Amino acid sequence: MDFGSQYTQLIARRVRECGILSLILPYRVSPGELLKNKPKAIILSGSPATVISSKSPVVSKQIFELGIPVLGICYGMQLMAKILGGKVEPSRHREYGNAVLVVDKSDDLFNGLKRNLAVWMSHGDRVLKLPAGFEVIAHTQNSPIAAMRNKRRMLYGVQFHPEVVHTPQGKTIINNFLKKI
Repeated sequence: MDFGSQYTQLIARRVRECGILSLILPYRVSPGELLKNKPKAIILSGSPATVISSKSPVVSKQIFELGIPVLGICYGMQLMAKILGGKVEPSRHREYGNAVLVVDKSDDLFNGLKRNLAVWMSHGDRVLKLPAGFEVIAHTQNSPIAAMRNKRRMLYGVQFHPEVVHTPQGKTIINNFLKKI
């Protein structure tokens, strides 16, 4: 689902490189319209917007209640957190560029990867408080919640951009989401 990210086409490409059909839909698509496409997974893109603004693009909360795995990337993660009862705030320090991601839980999304990963960050906001039922699965020096999950509901979020080449293991992360989750 596209929120106007400069990387949306790249997300779709990475999904196709994993051998999975990818369809880009606008964030405004209703859950009913979404279900007509029989998705096996949903990825929420990043955005130049901030979830803190009341004028920012949003999806229906029902998207998270369909029983379909969801991966939120950057804005997508922040939006998921906000809609589901977490808290998002402006970061004290914007993260733009390379960062070291420390993996805290490597059993699914980060399966087969090292504890420290090079990732690409591009954000000014961050998740401050997790929604109920979520746990932190990775962090950076600047983002204590750099990846989160609700394993039971198959809802995942990453603050970084796994779709760009500056995240060398990004394709593996996307593949893990598509094939292990």
